[in-house]
Amino acid sequence: MHHDVIEVSPRARSLLAEALVWDMVYPLEPWAGNDLDSLARLKAAGYDMVSLTVAGDDHDVGQAFERVAAARAQIQERSDALHLVEVIEDVAASKAAGKLGVGLHFEGTRCFGRKVDSIEAFVRLGVRHTLLAFNSANSAGSGCAEPHDGGLTMFGRRLVSEMQRVGMLLDLSHVGFRTSMDAMEIAIRPVMFSHSNVAALAPSFRNLSDEQIKACAATGGVIGLSGSSSYLGDEAVRPQTLFAHLDYIVQMVGPAHVGLGLDLVVDAQKVTEYARARPDEWPMARDPDWPGFRYFPPEQLPALVEQMIGHGYDDQSVKAILGGNHQRVCAAAWAA
Repeated sequence: MHHDVIEVSPRARSLLAEALVWDMVYPLEPWAGNDLDSLARLKAAGYDMVSLTVAGDDHDVGQAFERVAAARAQIQERSDALHLVEVIEDVAASKAAGKLGVGLHFEGTRCFGRKVDSIEAFVRLGVRHTLLAFNSANSAGSGCAEPHDGGLTMFGRRLVSEMQRVGMLLDLSHVGFRTSMDAMEIAIRPVMFSHSNVAALAPSFRNLSDEQIKACAATGGVIGLSGSSSYLGDEAVRPQTLFAHLDYIVQMVGPAHVGLGLDLVVDAQKVTEYARARPDEWPMARDPDWPGFRYFPPEQLPALVEQMIGHGYDDQSVKAILGGNHQRVCAAAWAA
């Protein structure tokens, strides 16, 4: 992939080395090249912490349990390089040990099997954030690909309050506008959009309105920026474009409410084919001219830091965006 070479200063490199670098979304999908061994690439790029998508609305409670159990076992097998993060203290501990901290999350609440009691059990297995719905509607509410969004259901309200009671961070990426606004209205802890960009810069069913950005910040929450070309509105997935989305949020609500949720898929062609086969879930796949997904490479993080420095961001803000904001929000949302 061709990138305009951005000169990276020693200051950018040292900031990246000093910062806690935390990416909220890495799909664990070996069929698309995203297996646990591929995490070495993220560590080499400067990551300290990443959260793995282990299951979602395609899975029932039994399948979700099996996937969590398998992921835990596989992480344990690689304990020389990976450290399973289950509580906030594990993040600093894994960084200090020179290991990559690895968290677990779900993309959808079907995994709970329509039983709110499942939530606390999954928290105890290390699942620390969950999307309410994934593109399509489920029992909790609407996904963002639905033509009609009826908002948070009665069951969805119970899910939100139970998630917040037991310390599971509420994730509203892929969730419909009305459903997300309803959820934020009843939230008593910070919430997150783990991997979503700005609709004003790139109109997409997956991106956030100014209203959603402000509502998220009002909960004390954080928006993780996706590195996907379709949501950046840039086929070349340039650092300048990612920075433009970042800066838009910073100008609107301040540097405390944006982070990384790059959602890297190693084999972009595979996930493009997956989306093309499911036009109900992926509206852009209905367009014959849609070029498919491309992803911001983690190796370009120094160039993103350089963009922030070049636009006058101070060290504290850069470090907050690289991972400090995720740490703050998780500390607040995970507290028992």
